[in-house]
Amino acid sequence: MAARSNPTARQVRLGAELRRLREAAGLKAREVAAFLNSTSTQMSQVEAGIAAVSAERIRRLAAHYACTDEELIDALAAMAGDRARGWWTRYRGVLPQVNLDVAEAEHHARYLREIVINRVPGLLQTPDYARAVFRYMRPELPESELAPRVEYRLKRRSVIEGNTPTPYETIVHEFALRVRVATRQTSVAQLRWILDRIEQGNVTVRVIPIDQDGFAGAGASMMYTGGPVPRLDTVLRDAPTGVVFVDEEPQLQRLRTLLRRVEEAALEPVASRDFIQRLAKEL
Repeated sequence: MAARSNPTARQVRLGAELRRLREAAGLKAREVAAFLNSTSTQMSQVEAGIAAVSAERIRRLAAHYACTDEELIDALAAMAGDRARGWWTRYRGVLPQVNLDVAEAEHHARYLREIVINRVPGLLQTPDYARAVFRYMRPELPESELAPRVEYRLKRRSVIEGNTPTPYETIVHEFALRVRVATRQTSVAQLRWILDRIEQGNVTVRVIPIDQDGFAGAGASMMYTGGPVPRLDTVLRDAPTGVVFVDEEPQLQRLRTLLRRVEEAALEPVASRDFIQRLAKEL
């Protein structure tokens, strides 16, 4: 089992799922290590995502744990067998690891559902909009560090473009569409870009109007990434220390409920498109 010095969020998730299966079976790490002719330390490294694990070993473990969820086992084996290096790996050492983890999570998602209250969603930002956001939040950044951040954000859009785009639905608050992060021209161009994406059929956008009654979800922003099976869903949420990956089932259930409540406050897709068209003309 090869050791990793800096496991990705996806590798950590695989290890966490193996730990949950072991705990559900009522087994100790040392017992499983003995079954595999391994050590407790190596088992701990596997369950922390620090050490790699083969698809074949995952199937052996699942059988030992008496896990009968074949779809889950197949999904975990596929995660272990995936050795592809995505486009985001070229930014290793250039951007924080969490940026790479976000791109990887989006890449592997079956579908993406997002709520954004304060800004235009990252997957829909134009270059000028993205640059203005980064420049405002990190004014000390030289161009050599700003440019790759903007480039990375634009490359993330590949997940909703191309021949096989990932289904993407976003709920955006009117405030995010109205606020001018730069100039009026930048804001209008940003709205027209969103309308173009809608017309292309790549994304679904729903708007929450400012005058919507009964909406108290100002802190509801999240990216919900659908896993190969529901148990492997993940929610990405912003926190003071960066993006947090949420994958514990009780938390996921609460966030699914929150997502449904926010949806109830949003306009339907056609009405949202018309809303954005009117707003673009007003600006």
